[in-house]
Amino acid sequence: MTGCRLDMHNQPKYIPLRESEFFADGRSGRPLVPGTVPRGELRDDASYYTGLVGDKLLDTMPVPVNKDLLKRGQERFNIFCAPCHSALGDGQGTIARRGYLKPPSFHDDRLRNAPLGHFYRVMTYGSGAMPDYAQQIPPADRWAIVAYIRALQLSQAAPASDVPERDRPLLGQPPSKGEAAPAKTGPVGGEEKK
Repeated sequence: MTGCRLDMHNQPKYIPLRESEFFADGRSGRPLVPGTVPRGELRDDASYYTGLVGDKLLDTMPVPVNKDLLKRGQERFNIFCAPCHSALGDGQGTIARRGYLKPPSFHDDRLRNAPLGHFYRVMTYGSGAMPDYAQQIPPADRWAIVAYIRALQLSQAAPASDVPERDRPLLGQPPSKGEAAPAKTGPVGGEEKK
């Protein structure tokens, strides 16, 4: 018992939110130094986090667009956006078909021509009947969704001239003179079922 000391039980420390007589404001928890940024939360690229360049909407992707980004965007779009906007982005999602206010189609000229920052900001702050998704979708995923929305728009409005000549018959358009039509093998990219 002589080795036991009461100091071990009554340590000179503060338990969070406990009063303190030492500090003039009576709080043991000290306020953060102005300008303190939590680790991993430095947001030094304003365009990335706001969708703006100065006071104008950003119209270029602030991250490289690649297959992985588009796959992530498609996955997140199908989770958060497709219930209202549909998998095609035409505004005919399940929620809209059941009576909720129909969202605009991403294929309308107004949205097809909208800067990329528009979509990012709508996800961040909401618009009209659409609530904001800032808490549910982190910034990196918002940009992935923006890239996927643009890919959806291109897929639904691309001119046939953008499709390679050899693949045009798959769209129902004949090949140009001098080019043979590809052999049909069943569904696009697959083989006929036996």
